[in-house]
Amino acid sequence: MKITRIARGFGLGGIALAMASTAMPVAAQDDGEARIRKLEAEVRALQRKVFPGGDGRYFEPQITGQPAAQPSTASTTSTTAVTDILTRLDALEAQLQRLTAQYEVGSNAMRLLEERIEVLEAGGTATTAPAQVAAAQPAARPATQPAATQRPAAQPAAQQPTASQPSPERVAAVQAIAKPQTDDPADDEYSYGFRLWEAGFFPEAQQQLTLFVERYPSHWRTTYGRNLLGRAYLDDKKPNEAAPWFLKNYQSDKGGARAGDSLLYLAETMIALKDTKRACIALAEFGEAYPALAAGRLQGQYERNLGKVTCS
Repeated sequence: MKITRIARGFGLGGIALAMASTAMPVAAQDDGEARIRKLEAEVRALQRKVFPGGDGRYFEPQITGQPAAQPSTASTTSTTAVTDILTRLDALEAQLQRLTAQYEVGSNAMRLLEERIEVLEAGGTATTAPAQVAAAQPAARPATQPAATQRPAAQPAAQQPTASQPSPERVAAVQAIAKPQTDDPADDEYSYGFRLWEAGFFPEAQQQLTLFVERYPSHWRTTYGRNLLGRAYLDDKKPNEAAPWFLKNYQSDKGGARAGDSLLYLAETMIALKDTKRACIALAEFGEAYPALAAGRLQGQYERNLGKVTCS
């Protein structure tokens, strides 16, 4: 009885051991089969991106037909089934890598093509390579049409800059005026503008003095700069541009060193614009606000301006 029980227990243990030994390959096969199906699905999805079409010319419609027949053989030859699964996994992974690389190459080529199209639509002015510019220019010159279509379009563009640009003699004369170099850069900027105005280079003085008053709005020379900028426009026969600077300099600081000058020049500007009413208002205010200047340093200019208008 004991021997029978021992044998029976041994037999049950052997069966359990045998079942465990056969279940491990089956579990490995099931896990491998799941990985295969996942990889095959990814390959099909990537194939549809690389080869849009979806028909049998590019990939088989069903790849999962073969694995369905393997479970029966895997139960008898577990080693062969696992080896086959690993082989299929390696093949699918290699195919997936090739398709991924091909997709990335295609995407990069598409991006480069879109950039070239954008450059061509923009006229090639933003990021056109030098070789493309060199290739585009000869294409525009040898047009079959005579000079009637292209030459007249090119000549005004060439003539406009030369008409607005100063002559070489004027450039040399302006360059001959030295810019001061002291420990006060703001004063140097004003002094350079004054030298340009004094030499009669009014447009250059306007540019230089505008730079000074905008860059140094709180400098002690700013009242001089705004007043001189108005005079540079007035001397250049531009009273409309001169008037705002005279008015601004007077209103910004009525006690400034050149506030009285600007008010008197504002009256002179109104006379040039034939605005007698505003000229009389400016002259009357100048006489009341700056009697010392009206009877002193600016007396001659004040009296000349009074003689040019009839104020009630």
